[in-house]
Amino acid sequence: MTAVVAKPSRAKSSSGSNWWRHWGEESLSAYLFLLPSIIIFVTFTFFPAIYSIVVSLFRWNMPAKAVFIGFENYRYLFTDPLEAPIFWKSIFNTFYFTLGVPLNLFVSLMIALLLNRKLPGVGIFRTAFFLPAIASVTAISVVWMWLYNPAQYGLFNSFLIQLGLPIQSWLRDPHLAMPCLIFMGIWSGMGYNIIIFLAGLQSIPHVLYEAAEIDGASKPKLFLHVTWPLLGPTLFYVLSVGMINSLKAFTEIDVMTQGGPLNATNTMAYYLYQNAFQYFQMGQASAIAVLLFIMLLVLTWVQFHFVDRRVYYE
Repeated sequence: MTAVVAKPSRAKSSSGSNWWRHWGEESLSAYLFLLPSIIIFVTFTFFPAIYSIVVSLFRWNMPAKAVFIGFENYRYLFTDPLEAPIFWKSIFNTFYFTLGVPLNLFVSLMIALLLNRKLPGVGIFRTAFFLPAIASVTAISVVWMWLYNPAQYGLFNSFLIQLGLPIQSWLRDPHLAMPCLIFMGIWSGMGYNIIIFLAGLQSIPHVLYEAAEIDGASKPKLFLHVTWPLLGPTLFYVLSVGMINSLKAFTEIDVMTQGGPLNATNTMAYYLYQNAFQYFQMGQASAIAVLLFIMLLVLTWVQFHFVDRRVYYE
């Protein structure tokens, strides 16, 4: 009796090969669409990051030739009697500047709660609060330099004169310069955060408020037990982005104070710029860039590890 070859197995094998061919075509199409973004990422983000790590191991005072020195640039930043105080001061100023982030979130959330009401002309107010978000940081910094002008024609000092109070040096005072930058940062970053908070507030189902009101919840309890928990993902996003942006703030410092007075506003990002493009010490500047990246990485990990666990996702 002759053996009969089963036909279904061949059909199964044929369907399996068709599935692999279809999956391969879809994957190839996906990678082709992603290719421009991948090229841009590798060229302008990944490769420069790797190159900065490599350059940080060299003494490269342009236009002199680069000399390999290992981790000497890092030791120099932390221990040199002349350089270390400025470097540690820049680290302190960097975290000092980030104090504006929670203040910004608080002010933005309070205004968003007011703008979330259905009132006549509320769209005009929403537009007015968002306008600073579309202006360039350079333009905003120039305007605020006039507001902080130490002479009597500066707007803030003119108010002080009308109140019979002494005028202030503002950006020229080492004790006032950083608070002035923080205050300006709160104002300029408020519009974007307000829009994000409004989106988060309007995504909360209104039936939850109605149910809580039926149970006798007051306005403060509605906020604490309904709005605040359901706004957690929005708060976490705004906090994460705000902290990252504040740690790498540069333009407002460059335009308004240039790191002064007496290094009172010299952050790590601006100190990196000074070493790279004023002193042409590329190895030392790359070491600062690597340390700043590590700070951002650790801060982001802390936020995701501790803060994200307490966020309620619907």
